[in-house]
Amino acid sequence: MSASVVAAPGDDGTPPLSEPARIVNTFIAPGKTFTDIRRNGSWWAPWLLISIFSIAFIYVVGQQIGFEQVSRNQIAHSARADQFDKLPPDQQDQRIRLSAKITRIFAYLTPAFVLLAYVIMAAILMATFKVGTGAEVTFGKSMAIVIYSSLPYILHAILGIVSLFAGVSPEGFNINNPVGSNPAYFMDPAGNKFVYGMASALDIFVIWSIVLMGIGFACNSKVKRSNAILIVVAWYLLWKLLASGLAAAF
Repeated sequence: MSASVVAAPGDDGTPPLSEPARIVNTFIAPGKTFTDIRRNGSWWAPWLLISIFSIAFIYVVGQQIGFEQVSRNQIAHSARADQFDKLPPDQQDQRIRLSAKITRIFAYLTPAFVLLAYVIMAAILMATFKVGTGAEVTFGKSMAIVIYSSLPYILHAILGIVSLFAGVSPEGFNINNPVGSNPAYFMDPAGNKFVYGMASALDIFVIWSIVLMGIGFACNSKVKRSNAILIVVAWYLLWKLLASGLAAAF
């Protein structure tokens, strides 16, 4: 699960950072963390931390909102809403119960799905920096950069948990966008899907993560920080355009 576990001084003779120090520095001095990744590409600690907070958020959702209500909200915001409303009450309840079970299972498997997403992101960015800029970044280091850059989502999960305990409306809760950190949070999810999807891209935590990834790849290559950030932004915007377009089409 890591590229290296040997604690050796960095190329400039600086002492190695511990895992807790790397995690803390990601928030307050990211250059130190990403420079240390040259020495050690370990990524298990931040992934484990992200997974713990993700599971905690899912658990609180189940306790405060309930997965049947989550399923009702998802159906209400989907293209199936009109079709669902025409069903007899007993069939509606049956579908809601089935949907709730599936949603609960997939929700608790979030760490596995997130890890798969990290693998894909790391591979794409590694290839892009190698081919596009000639940067020699290994997959292990790319993986570490991507996962450490995702640590701000811990704060996103904490804010989600706080809002749930603060008494967020169960009927208005959107498990896919639970915190008002982007303009889409204040929009109707059942409205224009493309506009909603692109508005969700302007998320404080996403932007924070993208900047961190740019810093990470710049620290592990000779690419300028601004250019590295632009590369990550380009891939993210491409993905959001495709995802939003598909959501609008279906």
